[in-house]
Amino acid sequence: QVQLVESGGGLVQPGGSLRLSCAASGFTFSRYALSWYRQAPGKEREFIAGIASSASTGHDANAVQGRFTISRDNAKNTLYLQMNSLKPEDTAVYYCNAVYSDVVSYDYWGQGTQVTVSS
Repeated sequence: QVQLVESGGGLVQPGGSLRLSCAASGFTFSRYALSWYRQAPGKEREFIAGIASSASTGHDANAVQGRFTISRDNAKNTLYLQMNSLKPEDTAVYYCNAVYSDVVSYDYWGQGTQVTVSS
């Protein structure tokens, strides 16, 4: 059974930091490209950061560049998002996503974790 379980969300003050984790099971984690998305109330889900299957570094959306860092540990089947200098506009539900494309495409999502940035 495929599972992606996010954790690490919560309430943080502006300027603070959080580290999100996404624990994966039920598929060959190391083969998948991984991403973080977020969805704020009343807005569409947006891409935040992505990392290739064997990559050690990822790429970020402009809105979070220089503040958020995506990383993965294939030995632990875990994806991370380090979030620094958080702003109120970062408030959203954060989702992890795993994608693999060959003859057949596979696309998995977690259930999301709430991040609220407020004083």
